Amino acid sequence: MNKINNLEKISSTHSYRKIAIAACFGTFLEWYDFLTFATLAIVFGPLFFPSSDPSTGLLASLATFGVGMVVRPIGAAIFGSMGDRIGRKPVFMITITLMGLATLGVGFLPTYAQVGIWAPILLVSLRLLQGLSAGGEIGGSAVYLTEHAGNEYRGFKTSFLQLMGPLGILFSTLQIALLRNYLTPEEFQSWGWRVPFWISILLLAIAFKARMALEETPVFLEISKNKQKTAHPLLSNFQDPHTRKCMFLIFFCISGSGAVLFFCVQVYTAIFLKTELKILPQIVDQISLWGTIVLFPLTIGAGWLSDKIGRKPVLLSGLFLGALFIQPAFYLMQFVTNKLALDRFSLEMAWPLVLIMSALSLILALVVGPQTAMLAEMFPAKTRNSAATLSHNLAAGWIGGLLPFIVIWISQIWGNPLAGLWYPTIFLFIAGMVALIFIKSEKFTDLMK
Repeated sequence: MNKINNLEKISSTHSYRKIAIAACFGTFLEWYDFLTFATLAIVFGPLFFPSSDPSTGLLASLATFGVGMVVRPIGAAIFGSMGDRIGRKPVFMITITLMGLATLGVGFLPTYAQVGIWAPILLVSLRLLQGLSAGGEIGGSAVYLTEHAGNEYRGFKTSFLQLMGPLGILFSTLQIALLRNYLTPEEFQSWGWRVPFWISILLLAIAFKARMALEETPVFLEISKNKQKTAHPLLSNFQDPHTRKCMFLIFFCISGSGAVLFFCVQVYTAIFLKTELKILPQIVDQISLWGTIVLFPLTIGAGWLSDKIGRKPVLLSGLFLGALFIQPAFYLMQFVTNKLALDRFSLEMAWPLVLIMSALSLILALVVGPQTAMLAEMFPAKTRNSAATLSHNLAAGWIGGLLPFIVIWISQIWGNPLAGLWYPTIFLFIAGMVALIFIKSEKFTDLMK
């Protein structure tokens, strides 16, 4: 009880709001930089991977996006262990700088028409740097914010971090929609797509300044004071059976399923509407915009609900609803679009698609709303950063990052644009069953343990 009171006392000496804004803004920048690439996947195809078959170029572009996701666990292993050894704050400064500079570099890359094979090589190289940076940031930021949140309404207060991914997509999508509106298609294809990457340098400067003022977490300060730090935290995680079990549950049931839903709802849906249903990119961007706006209050509400009834019931409802409704939602989008004349298709006619996106956003919110708190609550304090960061980024990188590529690949093999959706459907069902059996129902966890 003394440790709990001490944690509350330390947390209350700082402005949580200030800490949360600074931490969240940095994570927003990471997501904005990282996901702008996904938003422009269709543009990158002909510019960096020219091919007589547009589908081949799109697959190559999505594979490059996936490369950045696949190396995230390497960044997580490196920076996660550093976070347990030298502190959460120094790692934040390194990762955000690496991400900002790599993203800015994408904005200045020559295309295939200018330098040939060097264009995709340079693009993949910068994507690898982005992936390493995201691996240290995303997951570690959840631990940082949760350790500052104290014990009161932890799920609600930390759920705001989950908004940074959708907010990053929203900001990126809004920029691209404005650019498409004011530029001709030729101008956008020539140089307009570079603007979101150039803007990242301004966001980097703001985020860097905000993070300079961040405080180290009270939990890490307590560990350092009592000399409880572990020399090899990552090794300790794999040696401890309970930690290994929790890492698997995070990997498969929590972060893995959250990544599947996130990329289905926030990434693949837009690709599906543009490439398979042939809806104009400007209209798809606006549909995505409304779907993302709806996600904000739903995520915060799910975090709050997890404080009231526990994390597990909220998580399970999202997993099983996702398994039941992912495929029907995409079938319904196809059915609605086929009933409308594409040459006269407008945003006013797209309200059924907006409703479907909103329903998918609710399912996503139920999984990611309590996720931030669960990442920290499931691990002991002295190895928490490395355990949470690695398991989360393994899931996001290997499961979520490759999902668009795998779904499109399966769909092309079967010759059915909806066949690939069996992959996320089956995954979510199995994850729900595993979570039902093995995740404990706890409404409170002492973060000092």
